[in-house]
Amino acid sequence: MPHGSLLTLSVVLLAAALPLAAQSQDPARPIYSSPIDLSAGGNLPIQKLGPEDLISLQVYDAPELTRTVRIAADGTIRLPMLKETIRVQGLFPSDIETLLGEALKREGLFVDPFVTVNVVDYHSRPISVGGAVRTPVIFQAVGKVTLLDALNRAGGLLANATGVTGSEIVVTRPNGASGPPLVQRIPSKALYAGTDPELNIELIGGEEIRVPEVGILVVTGNVTQPGVYPVLDPVEMNTVKSAIGQARGLAQYWATKGFIYRTDEKGTTHEIPIPLRDIMNRKAPDVTLQARDVLYVPDSSGRRITQETVTMLMGLGPAFTNALIYLNRP
Repeated sequence: MPHGSLLTLSVVLLAAALPLAAQSQDPARPIYSSPIDLSAGGNLPIQKLGPEDLISLQVYDAPELTRTVRIAADGTIRLPMLKETIRVQGLFPSDIETLLGEALKREGLFVDPFVTVNVVDYHSRPISVGGAVRTPVIFQAVGKVTLLDALNRAGGLLANATGVTGSEIVVTRPNGASGPPLVQRIPSKALYAGTDPELNIELIGGEEIRVPEVGILVVTGNVTQPGVYPVLDPVEMNTVKSAIGQARGLAQYWATKGFIYRTDEKGTTHEIPIPLRDIMNRKAPDVTLQARDVLYVPDSSGRRITQETVTMLMGLGPAFTNALIYLNRP
């Protein structure tokens, strides 16, 4: 082959090799020494990390250092070949990448390490929702979470937690390492009405949400609308006449004597007779009711309900209680 042709071929081969050489030295496009799963945590929002969070560490050209690591209770992680633990609590993944790179260089293991950190799972931001909700739940505050979001995760409020003036949702959140917890009370009706957007507070994790059960009364027998009714505020307003008023008044052929069924702390049900006709005619003082009382208005036959029925009325959920009330009407 002529000398000039050899020179031309050499130039062509060199030109073809230059892009490959440049690509292999480009730090933005590292060459992997082993297959690495980059999918871990890729769809999780980035936020500060804490104890029990699970992260994926990837050090290129060092498969022995590529692994998943759970952050310890003291907020640190430990890697093989590193003498000291690294504190990562309160840091973003990008901050941890920088710390790991500096530690690997400081130990003399790498000249210019390329480290990536992804979040596999969050465990440091629990939110618990309990009380009068359909499904008590504990979940992690991943991304933006509001109070309504948390209540929806718990299936919403039960019937005996809404619709009463003064009913509220209690949010307890930590206050630093040693300070007393912060307690915030949110009125449930205003929260769900959306009249004040500031009531739908943002949760960051560590909160305990409790929905107190509103006291209930059961009114059954010869009344227009038997059912489960909330205890009124103040307590003194909960009387026989007010309970009958919530039940839309008396039906026909009601008896002169009524009964209150009250279960004590030991589970024993006591039958308390009341002069119903005299109370309604203002010839006898009204009788104050307590939460979980069953007010029974018999018909003129004087029929009564059993202790077993009272127990079922107070032990079942509102929907079942209402059904049972109608089944036990005179």
